[in-house]
Amino acid sequence: MKGLVVIFFVLISVSLNAQDISDRFISRTFQVVSDTIQIDSISISPYNFRVLDDLKQQIDSINYSVDFATSILILDHLKYPTITIEYNALPTFLTKTYAVFDKGLIVPKSTDLSRLYSVKSSTKNKNFAPFDGLNTSGSISRGVTIGNNQDATVNSNLDLQISGRLSDKVQLRASITDSNIPLQNNGYTQRLDEFDRVFIELFSDDWSITAGDINLQNTESQFLRFNKKVAGLQLDVNLENEESDVNLFASGALVRGQFSQNQILGQEGNQGPYKITGSNNGTLAEQYILLISGSERVFINGVLLKRGENNDYVIDYNTAEVTFMPTYPITADMRIAIEYQFADQNYTRFVTYNGAAYETDKFKIGFNFYNENDAKNQPLQQDLSNSQKQIFSLAGDDTAQMNVSSAYADVYEEHKILYKKEFQNSEEVFVFSNDENDDLFNVRFTYVGANNGNYQIQTTIASGRIYEYVTPVNGVMQGDYEPIIQLVAPEKLQIAVMNMSYNPSLKTSFNSEVAYSVNDKNLFSSNNDSDNKGVAAKLNWQQLLSDGKWKLNSNVDYEFIQQDFKTIERFRNIEFTRDWDIINPLGNQQYLAASLNYTNPEKGKMMYEFDWLNFSENYSGTKHNFLSDLKFNKTKININSSYLNNDSHLTETEFFRGYVDVKQHFNKSWVGARLNSESNERKDKLTSTLSSLSHKYIESEAYVGVGDTAKVYAELGYKYRTTDSLQNNQLKRVNNANTYFLRSQLIQNATANLSLFVNYRTVNHENSPEASGLKSTKEESLNSRLSYRQQLFKNAITLQTVYETNSGNLPQQEYSYIQVDTGLGFYTWNDYNGNGIQELDEFETAQFQDEANYVRVLLPTINFVKTHRNKFSQSLTIYPSNWSVQKGFKKVLSHFTNQSFVLIDSKKQRDGTNFEINPFNINNDVLSLTFNLKNSLFFNRGKQKYSTTYTYITTKNKNSFSIGDQEQALKAHQLLFNHKIGKFWLFDFKTALTENKSASEQFTSRNYTLENTEVNPKISYLYSKNSRLEMEYYFKSKDNQLGDFETLTSHNFGANFVFAKNQKYSINSSINLVFNKFEGNSNSAVAYQMLEGLQPGTNYTWNLSLQKRITSYLDLNINYLGRKSETANAIHTGTVQLRASF
Repeated sequence: MKGLVVIFFVLISVSLNAQDISDRFISRTFQVVSDTIQIDSISISPYNFRVLDDLKQQIDSINYSVDFATSILILDHLKYPTITIEYNALPTFLTKTYAVFDKGLIVPKSTDLSRLYSVKSSTKNKNFAPFDGLNTSGSISRGVTIGNNQDATVNSNLDLQISGRLSDKVQLRASITDSNIPLQNNGYTQRLDEFDRVFIELFSDDWSITAGDINLQNTESQFLRFNKKVAGLQLDVNLENEESDVNLFASGALVRGQFSQNQILGQEGNQGPYKITGSNNGTLAEQYILLISGSERVFINGVLLKRGENNDYVIDYNTAEVTFMPTYPITADMRIAIEYQFADQNYTRFVTYNGAAYETDKFKIGFNFYNENDAKNQPLQQDLSNSQKQIFSLAGDDTAQMNVSSAYADVYEEHKILYKKEFQNSEEVFVFSNDENDDLFNVRFTYVGANNGNYQIQTTIASGRIYEYVTPVNGVMQGDYEPIIQLVAPEKLQIAVMNMSYNPSLKTSFNSEVAYSVNDKNLFSSNNDSDNKGVAAKLNWQQLLSDGKWKLNSNVDYEFIQQDFKTIERFRNIEFTRDWDIINPLGNQQYLAASLNYTNPEKGKMMYEFDWLNFSENYSGTKHNFLSDLKFNKTKININSSYLNNDSHLTETEFFRGYVDVKQHFNKSWVGARLNSESNERKDKLTSTLSSLSHKYIESEAYVGVGDTAKVYAELGYKYRTTDSLQNNQLKRVNNANTYFLRSQLIQNATANLSLFVNYRTVNHENSPEASGLKSTKEESLNSRLSYRQQLFKNAITLQTVYETNSGNLPQQEYSYIQVDTGLGFYTWNDYNGNGIQELDEFETAQFQDEANYVRVLLPTINFVKTHRNKFSQSLTIYPSNWSVQKGFKKVLSHFTNQSFVLIDSKKQRDGTNFEINPFNINNDVLSLTFNLKNSLFFNRGKQKYSTTYTYITTKNKNSFSIGDQEQALKAHQLLFNHKIGKFWLFDFKTALTENKSASEQFTSRNYTLENTEVNPKISYLYSKNSRLEMEYYFKSKDNQLGDFETLTSHNFGANFVFAKNQKYSINSSINLVFNKFEGNSNSAVAYQMLEGLQPGTNYTWNLSLQKRITSYLDLNINYLGRKSETANAIHTGTVQLRASF
C-alpha cells in the first residue's frame, strides 16, 4: 500500500508539471572556498552524478566524497577552486517529512503517566515558509565579493521550479533560472537566457497566462507555419458549451531568434564539423553567429535527423558547427540542409500573434494575425548616423548598396587594436598603430572571399586579430578582407490568415485558407515598396470513396500564391525546389495536387498522385507520383517513384526518380534488395543540348540479416552506385562507388551489451575534372563504431569499451582573451616582457580567484585540415567485495579494488586512401591528440584502517592552432595512505613523482619539462563526528630539464580546523606557511607553473569560511581568503552570500 501511495503522488506531480524537467537534471558551478559544499536543499540521486573541474574534465570519485541523502560534497578546495556539479535532483515531495500529528506532543516513555495530559491545538506561531502549499525545488542566492586586489563584484543565482494550486480552480507553474556569470571556459561568451527557459504560468481549465520565455508556434496553418522562441506574454482563453467551442489567444513579445537556413554539400568521407553561417539578408556571410539552442533541424536528402551522440549528429552551439556521428556516414552525394534560429541583435524586434477560432461538430473558422517588426529607432549593435540612414533611404531593398566603411575615429586605449591611415601606392590604407599620438581609427574587417579584398590577417594577439594591407598584383586583389560592414535595414512582416473547414459527413471534408502578407525589407525607405504586399489561398477536398477492408480515399489540393507573398518560415517540403527542378522561378504560383489512396490496415497502402505546378512567368511542370507500402505474408514491398516533366522559358526537363525495396522475412532472418535511381535531363531550348545540371545515378543494394532488430540482430549489406554527369554534352560516367556495411546488436542483456557498425566505401573517379586534380582517382573512407559492456562475477568485474573511426575536418583555430569582472574568468595576464602588450603566451590559468579576470574566446575560422580520426576508450573495474565472506585467498582479494581507464582520441591528416585504424599508433604525425591513461589500485577502499591507493597517470594532449601546435604531457605515480589510530587520530600520507612537459611550436618560453617530487603527511585529531583539527606538511621539489633549468624546493606547513554544530552552522579555517626556494627567472611562464601563483621566499595563505543556517530554508555563507609574500602586500578577498533553498 505504501508503494502504491508513492506511485500515486508521483503520477499526480507529473500531470501537474507541464514543463519537461527531463529527469530533473541540474548543472551548477561553484566557487570552492571550503572543503564542504551544500549541493542542494534536498536529497539528490546518485545516478549520473559527475563533478567537473574548471576545464570541464571529470574529477575522479577518489578525490571527493558525497552524501547523497544530505546533498553534501567534500573535496580539496585548494586543488579545485572552481567545480561544476551535474546531478539529478529528487522531487521535494519524495524527501519531505509527512506527519499526521505533531511530534512535540509525544510523551517520553519515562514520564509519570499518573499525571493527566490534555492534548490541545498548538498555539505556537508557525515559521514563515515561502511558497507554502506549493511544490518547489531550487534555490536563490545573492552574494558580494570584495577585496583589495579587485573591484567589488555581485554574484547572484536563481534556479527555482514551482508548481501547485493557488485555489480550487487556478494552478501555477514556474521555472525561473538566472545567473550573472554568462561565461564559458574556452568558448564564446553567452547570455544564459539564450539557453534557459524562464517562465511563469497561471492556468485553469478555461484559460492560461504565460509570461517569460514562450514558444509561439502554428503547425496547422499552411501559410502561417512557424515555431519561434520569444520572451513576452501569452494569453489563451477557451469558451466551451454543448454546441460549440471558442478559442481566443493573444501574445506580445521580444523576438529572441530569427529563422534562417543553410544548404551544404556533403564532402566525401567528411563527418565534419560543418560550419553554419548566416546570410544577414545580404551578400556578406556572417562567419560567426549565435545559435538559439535546440532550434536547429538538420536534414540529409530531405530526411530529418536526430541530435545526440547515440543518434545522427551533435552540434556545438558556441562555434555553430555540426558534426555527424560515425554511424551516419557522409558522402559527396548527400545534400545537407540546416534550419535554425539565431540571435538577431541588430534592432529591438517585437512580435505579436493573436487569433480567434470558432468550432462546432461540422464547421470551424479561425483568424490569425502575426506582426513582427524592428524598432528602427532602437538599433542594438549598430549606431546609425544620419548619413547611414540616408544610405538606407536610397538603397531600398538592394542590400548591395548598404555596404559602408567600418572605420570610425577612436581614442587610444591600452590593449585595443587601432589603426592609422597611410598612403601606399597612392591608395589610402589602414595600418596598425599603438602610438597614442596618431589619429587612430577603430576598424572592423569583413571576410569577402578569397582574392576579393585588399587586407589579410597579419597576426593574432591576445586582444584579437591585426590586419595588414596587401598590394594588388596586376590589378588582382591579394587579400580576403575589406574594412567594410554591411548595414542591416529594419524590417517588418505582417501576415493575416483566415481558415475554414466544413465536414458535412464522415466521408467528406472541405478546407480552405486565405492569407495576406506585408513584408517591408527596409523601413527607412519607400523605394521598392511596390512588392511589399501579397496574397495566397488554398482549397482542399477530401472524400472517402469506398469503405471496406480496402479503403479508397481521394484528396484534392489547390494553392495560389502571389509572387510577392512572404511567409515566416518554410512551409513546403525541404526539397521542394529540387523535386520540381526549379531555378529562380518568377511570377505567381499555382499548385494542384490530386491523389487516390488505397489502404488496408493489414496489407498496407498504395497511392497515386498527380501534381501540377506553374509560375506565371517562366515555369510549368507536371509530376506523377506512385507510392506503395505493402505486406504479403512475410514479403514487404516498398515503392516510391515519380516522373517530372517541366518547361521553363529557357529549358525543359525530364526527371525520373525511383526507389524500390523488397524484403523477404524468414523465421529468424531476412534478405532484401533495394534500387534507388535518378535521371535528370535538362535541355537548353535554344541549343537543344543538355544543361550542366543534368545528372544520373543508379544505386543498387543487397542485404541479409538475422535476429530481431528490436533486440539482437546483425545485418550485412553491399551498395553499388554509378554516377553520370555532363561531359562533352553527354551524360558520362564520372564515378562509381562500392559500399560495404555491417549493422549489428550482437549481445543485449542485463550484464552485457555488444554492438558493431562498420561502413567501408570506395569511390573511383573517371572522366571528371575532379579525377585530374586528385593524387589518386580512388577515394576510400571508413566509419566504424564498436561498443562493448560486460559485467562478470556478480558485478565483481565491469568492462566497457568504445572504438570509433571516421574522417572529418580539423579547424585551424585562433583565439583571443577578453577581460571580464574579477573572479568571473578563468585566466590571468602576466606581462612577462614588460612591453604592456597582451600577448598570447602571457596568459595563464588563474591560480587564485582574484586573478581570474580573462576568458578565452575562439575566433571564427575558414581554414580546415582534412583528418582521419581514431577514438578508443576503455574502463575496467575489478571490485571483488562480494568475496569478503569467503575464506583464504578470495578473502584477501576482497580488500583490493582496481580501476583502469584509457582514452585515445587522435586525428591525422587525411591524404587520399591513407587512414590509420590502429588507435595505439601514436607518432609525430598526429595533428590533434587526447591521450589519458589512469590506473588506481585500492586496498581497503572507503575504510578507516590501512586504506591505501596507488595511482598511475599518463596524459598527452596536442592541439593544432593557426599559430602552431601546442602539446602538454604528464606522467605521475601517486601513493595515498589513510589510517585511523584509535578513536581520535587519523593519519594521511600522500607522495607523488610526476613529470610535466609543455611544448609550443610558436612560443619557446612555454617549453619546459618539470620533474616533481611531492611528500605530504597529515595528522588529524577528531574532536567529534563533525569537528577536527589537522596539521600537515607538504614538500615539493621541482626541476626544469630544459631552458634555464629552473629549480624549486617548497616547504608548506599548514593547519586546518573544522567545526560543525549539527546542521546549524559550520566553521572551516586553515593557515599555511610556504617557504619557496626558487632558482631562475621568477617572472616567466615556467616560474608561474612551478610556484603555482605564489612568489619565491616566504608566503602565507589563509582562509576562513562560515556557513550558518538562519532558518529552515535560509543559509548565510561567509568566506575570507588571504595571501601574502615577501615582495607583495597582503591580498584579502571576502565573500558574503545568502542562499534560500526550497
